[in-house]
Order: sequence, then C-alpha cells, then structure tokens
Amino acid sequence: MNYADQTPYSDPGEHAGLFDALPSDIAGLTAVIRNLLIHYRGGGIEFTGDRYEEINHRWVSAMLATDQRRNGAALAVPRQPFDRVVGCCRDYTLMTVSALRHKGIPARSRIGFASYFVDGFNPDHVVVEYWNGERWVMVDPQLDPGPHWSFDPQDMAPGPFRSAAEVWLGYRSGVPDDADFGVDPASPIKGGWFIRNYVFYQLAHLQGDELLLWDTWGAMTDSLDGADLELTDEIATLLVAADNGDDAAAEVLTARYTADPKLHPTDQITQLSPAGNPPRTVDLKRRMVVP
Repeated sequence: MNYADQTPYSDPGEHAGLFDALPSDIAGLTAVIRNLLIHYRGGGIEFTGDRYEEINHRWVSAMLATDQRRNGAALAVPRQPFDRVVGCCRDYTLMTVSALRHKGIPARSRIGFASYFVDGFNPDHVVVEYWNGERWVMVDPQLDPGPHWSFDPQDMAPGPFRSAAEVWLGYRSGVPDDADFGVDPASPIKGGWFIRNYVFYQLAHLQGDELLLWDTWGAMTDSLDGADLELTDEIATLLVAADNGDDAAAEVLTARYTADPKLHPTDQITQLSPAGNPPRTVDLKRRMVVP
C-alpha cells in the first residue's frame, strides 16, 4: 500500500484542517500528540464510564471529534491531562501517522513489544515508522525525549522495540521466554498465544487495517491449543523478510492477506475489553456495535 495515503482508521475526516497548523518535524508533532491523548493505564488518572469508553475510539476522526467537543481549540493549545482523549499506545501512534500522512509523509504503525517500560518484561506496544526520504525511521510518540532514556525515542535503533513477528520466530526457536511478553508481568494476558495474536495485528496494521489491540478476528485464539502455528510461522517469516527490504515477500503478504479470510477482518469483528467487559460485535462498515 501507499503509506502516504490515509486509511479508514487514520483518516481525520471533517477535522483534517486541524492538522494544517501542526509542525512537520517529529519533535514538534509528537509533543502536540502527547497534548491530545492520555494513556488509560499509564496516565496517572483512573477513568471510568464514558471516559473509559474513549479507549474504543477506533478511528482518528472519532478521537478528534471527542477532543473538539471537549476542548474546541487548535490542537497545539495546551490541554489539562483530564481533558485529553483517553487512549493507549496504538492511539498515540495512529494520530501521529494520520498527521504525517496529511502532510504527504509516508507513515505506518508497527506492532510488537518494548523492553523499556518494565525491567525484565516486554509489554505489548505500538510505535510509528515514517519515511524520511532515505529510510524508515522508528519513533515512539508516547515518550517525552530526554536523557532518562538510553535511546532516542525519535529515531530508535533496532533493539528497544521488537516486532511481533521477530518475537514469535524467536519464541518458536526457543530463544525468548514467552512469559516475559504480554500486557503486564502480573497479568495472565501474556505468553505464546498472545505473541501469536500480535503477529496478526502486525500484519493487519501494515495492510491498512489499524484496529484496536483488543479486536479479534479469524486466526486469533486465546490459546495455542489447536492454533495454526505453521500459518503463523509463514506469516512471521514473510513479515521479517519484508522488513529487511524483500519486496517480493511484501507482495506475497498483501496477496495472502487479501485472499485468506483468517488473516483479515471482515465487516464484523469481536471487540474485547481491557476491563473485562463482555465482548461486543462491531460492524466496521457501519461503525457501530451490533445489538
């Protein structure tokens, strides 16, 4: 796909004009994004009810609509933390990707695991890659840059963040301990089945379906029992090859994603909840929860 084009998820819709005044440099742009969003678990505020429901804003247009109803100001005008839109790493990334695409800069979201939040553990995470004219540059828009990081969050070298496909292939070869990858060290939501599902998130995001991290479809499972591990191996191998510049692998991925209903979301998907609420069926075309 052309990563300079908006997808249905990154499209700012009627609020596109709000991006016109934003800086094009990564430092300035990501500072604005951090002014708009607050992490539902890591922001220091416990959100409930309708405010917690903001984490299910699947589309950038919905995030911007919520922000404008609440704040009604240019995006760079400072917001108090409580007044920001509640989201997660996926939303910091998608908002940044949307703004970059609006300015004609190819950008995409990358799904994987970060080693820099919890010692000895790798939480699931989403970061940005943008094309600077010569190479893909990896950025963590959620992080304030500074000397407290051992790396540059605005130009991350390989290592602090690893793609889900890399982690899966390592797990299958017996290298990483799967218990070290998941939502949180104290959470049961971790391990091989979790890494496996994230391979499919990685594929979907790269194909322009930048869904929530608790949406499920097709090949995803909550256990490795009976899961198609060989399919996951094939997709992960192709993803890593494509990341390493193999254009043929990227073409195969697109063809397989389009043709195989196990790999891509259909018109309706199942939305789970980080809070443990009952699953919902969401109609993606009509942008609504199915009663």
